[in-house]
Amino acid sequence: MDDLSIRDRVPADLQRCISVLADVHRLDRYPLNWPADTYQWLSPDNTRHAWIAERGSTLVGHVAIHHPASAADPAFTTNPVAATSPAATTVVEISRLFVAPAARRHNTATRLLHHARQWATEHQLDLMLEIVDDPRSAAAIALYEHTGWRHTHTTTADWTSPEGRPVRLRRYILRGHRTRASWPPGDPLLNENVARPIGR
Repeated sequence: MDDLSIRDRVPADLQRCISVLADVHRLDRYPLNWPADTYQWLSPDNTRHAWIAERGSTLVGHVAIHHPASAADPAFTTNPVAATSPAATTVVEISRLFVAPAARRHNTATRLLHHARQWATEHQLDLMLEIVDDPRSAAAIALYEHTGWRHTHTTTADWTSPEGRPVRLRRYILRGHRTRASWPPGDPLLNENVARPIGR
């Protein structure tokens, strides 16, 4: 029987989240740049909601929803009608998604993302995310596009890689009516090593 549980993150969870994140960073270079303040990185001022996944008492995953840095996001302003509609201000961002290396291949990332999508649907919110435009992101890109996310544009980040190189980001959105689409746990396209939004 699957003993995975997902619940709201509380402040007491943050130290365990950081420990898991350190393992992920060593293995996957996520986040690409290790934050100077990991508590602030996990809980920035624009955090709307955050969840953790646990198996028993072990924390195995994390995902958050943030308000975008700009309310007038390009993904919602390329269409003149959309730019003046209420939907232009009802978009939130999937972020800080990571799974403990030892807990992968057990649908943890799928379940966390599905949980966040359900929450967005209940709150009548559209979703967006960004991912590094790199060959290593191919499996994650395939996953998102297979499950209803739409690529809107690619841009250069206002931050660089640890080597000082420019970072290209692909932007995706998921409209509310698509959030209701079926995304069953165990989707065979999921590669939990890469299927996560970008982190600096």
